[in-house]
Amino acid sequence: MAQPYLSIVIPAYNEEMRIAQTLDTVVKYAGGQDYSWEVVVADDGSQDGTASLVEAAAEANLGIRLVRLSHGGKGWAVRGGMLEARGQYRFLADADLSMPIEHLQRFLPPNLTDFDVAIGSREAPGARRFHEPFRRHLMGRAFNIMVRLLAVKGLSDTQCGFKCFDAKAAETLFPLQRAKGFGFDVEILFLAQRLGMHIKEVPIDWYYHEGSKVKPVRDSFLMLKDLLSVRWTSLKGRYGNLLHKTDKSHPSTSEGNRSSDNQDMSD
Repeated sequence: MAQPYLSIVIPAYNEEMRIAQTLDTVVKYAGGQDYSWEVVVADDGSQDGTASLVEAAAEANLGIRLVRLSHGGKGWAVRGGMLEARGQYRFLADADLSMPIEHLQRFLPPNLTDFDVAIGSREAPGARRFHEPFRRHLMGRAFNIMVRLLAVKGLSDTQCGFKCFDAKAAETLFPLQRAKGFGFDVEILFLAQRLGMHIKEVPIDWYYHEGSKVKPVRDSFLMLKDLLSVRWTSLKGRYGNLLHKTDKSHPSTSEGNRSSDNQDMSD
């Protein structure tokens, strides 16, 4: 089959209350664009009706695909979905669509160019947050300080659930991913920086929704554990051989380690 221009990858775990509406919103948006697309839902071993609802949506629209996975965590689902995706660009989207789907255009040419990885940011100039509890916001900023100190330099928001990878970057990074939980973002961006990939931050509107799968105290601890694991793995040189094999094949690395950019895009 011909390579689609865009893959929209949605990790899902027990999302039966909103996955049908999410797919309807995404398909209506994508169907109005002038490029080819697919939607890949990576089901992380859901125990409710999520997979059945996605299958029903896929029967009604051939652009939707379901990837069934055993339960492993959000990072596990993201990795599975990204490795199944076929698009020239591969956009990661949370199932709750806390970013308006119309902002997706900010991550793609011609609005954004010269990037390997584009990450949604709730902190870059022009970004806006809505309805987020102060305690959660404070915990997120504290975690970001730790991330910048220990692993990923110069990025104001590594944990936003909306990211875009060109095909080469996705096919390079996700086979290297080890983290299975919410800390996968840090590992992927750490590896991207190590490989000299060009990372851009894209300001978005972000809406907090009740029913988030994130448990602030528990998951903050687990993300910190993943962060320390990434740092330890790097210090022990365990990424070294993998990165050495990879950097020869990725075009960005021939230009050296290019710095990350903040990009203020408008609709």
